[in-house]
Amino acid sequence: MSLASRYVVIMAGGKGERFWPQSRIRRPKHLLPIVGNKPMLTQTTDRLEGLVPVENVLIITNIEQREAVIEVCPKIPVENIIGEPVGRDTAAAVGLAATLVSIRDPKGVFAIIPADHVIHDFASFQSVLDAALDTASNSNAIVTVGIKPISPATGYGYIHRGNLEGESRGQSVYSVQKFVEKPDLETAKTYLESGEYLWNGGMFIWKSSVVEASLEAYVPQLKAALDEIKKRLQSGEDMQECLASQYPSLEKVSIDYAVIEKAENVKTLEATFDWDDVGEWPAIERHFPKDESGNVARGVVEIMDAQNNIVFAEEDHTIAVLGVQDLIIVNSPDATLISHKDRAQDIKKIVQKIAGTDAGKNLM
Repeated sequence: MSLASRYVVIMAGGKGERFWPQSRIRRPKHLLPIVGNKPMLTQTTDRLEGLVPVENVLIITNIEQREAVIEVCPKIPVENIIGEPVGRDTAAAVGLAATLVSIRDPKGVFAIIPADHVIHDFASFQSVLDAALDTASNSNAIVTVGIKPISPATGYGYIHRGNLEGESRGQSVYSVQKFVEKPDLETAKTYLESGEYLWNGGMFIWKSSVVEASLEAYVPQLKAALDEIKKRLQSGEDMQECLASQYPSLEKVSIDYAVIEKAENVKTLEATFDWDDVGEWPAIERHFPKDESGNVARGVVEIMDAQNNIVFAEEDHTIAVLGVQDLIIVNSPDATLISHKDRAQDIKKIVQKIAGTDAGKNLM
């Protein structure tokens, strides 16, 4: 398969509510340097250099974030950055990706990857994705990349790995028995002990024709609506104008529920690279040094007699932390978050509560 037929589509939507107040609707987590010195989306595009031509990298975001995405991804052609006018979940986004790839190349193969994963080992990442693209191009399978669990995590879906089916470019390729939802702790422990389960990292690789056939089989109404979008785009209609008129009527359903969990010909490769989806504030502790008391601090922060805190201060703002432990303290120019680490999952709830107030509308 030539490089010209390879594509990568980056999913860069979402509100990033669990990283509020730094993350906002117009500039969520993937547009911020939560980990590292560059926005997470920029780090994601950097990992693709040499794997696919830059003109074959597409980014699907939402219309509110499109200008900010263009700003942080100057190497990506502007026409490759597509803003959804409304969110219609991942099946619509994947279907749109397949539509755009097939217009450019009916035989095109593409990978769908999230915008906000932390991966430091670029070489291993490219090696695995190269093998996955090769596997997808030589079959009509849906290919995914699974992450070897390092703990009985309850926050991820899992892939039940099947038999070894062969190799691709030195990487082992396995069948997939099934996908399973986020488990409870005891179930997650059994998954870890069995060695047969991988975390579902949300990376899928397939021919555009395989996506279109799968949508036709499982969600035909969505496929018919995408066919209309394809017809209009091929006739020369402006991308954003076309989506503005057609996208709101698309069926709202996840690609996992609509296709992945029902499909039979699914294969997986096991990631050999480091991986973290950094889903909430406590996750950043894995990526920053701690002081002798277990505190992680960024910005101008003074800490005394305090343990195991996460403190983020904006430039020109000092945060003093005294006599507390296990807190998340985050400052932004117009809002401050103070939360116990154990309530990190609930930050989304308080953000939604704030959004319902008159004052809070300007904080989203």
